[in-house]
Amino acid sequence: MFFKAGEHKAAGLPYNPFKALVVPRPIGWISTLNEDGSVNLAPYSFFNALADRPPIVFFSPNGRSRAAGVKDSQRNAEAQREFVCSLATWDLRDAMNASAEELPPGVSEPEKAGIEMAASRLVAPPRVAASPVALECRWLQTLELPSWDAEGGNFTVIGEVVGFHIAESALTPEGLVDSARLKPIARLGYRDYALTDSAFTMARPGETG
Repeated sequence: MFFKAGEHKAAGLPYNPFKALVVPRPIGWISTLNEDGSVNLAPYSFFNALADRPPIVFFSPNGRSRAAGVKDSQRNAEAQREFVCSLATWDLRDAMNASAEELPPGVSEPEKAGIEMAASRLVAPPRVAASPVALECRWLQTLELPSWDAEGGNFTVIGEVVGFHIAESALTPEGLVDSARLKPIARLGYRDYALTDSAFTMARPGETG
């Protein structure tokens, strides 16, 4: 099968398969502060690491909201120049999903969903208290990308990780992160998710030790 981008229905596919093909995608559970100081919390499946020296991550709030405005996480990150990404895990899947509800401006997702937040060390937005991993980030820049929508709305928010929170239970005696213990969840296509609870090791050609 072959079809041009945007023409999946002509090929007999009811939904665009793009998100089901680029998988699994880690979930950036982004917390920011609203203008009134309340906490905004939302998951983004267009999220990943960009670099490691320094560590840099991004999240992409595709599509506009609030009519002509932008989504709250992006607006807040740009205004406050800070955000936090907490790890979404199997144990927190329902809380993560609840925080995806689009609420009116100023309504706090963690407050409405009963998600406990904890203070960060270097930035103002708090982290999800029950999450075993959180990345404190300072906003670097926002890129606007091409969009098929007339009003535009594809953005990439980029931030430098300035602080790490890692639960001791996530570490091996050798000081390595054990992803199987964390049980992170990732986004697939449609309404599907994946669970990472196992891993395998494979050295690159020429690697020793």
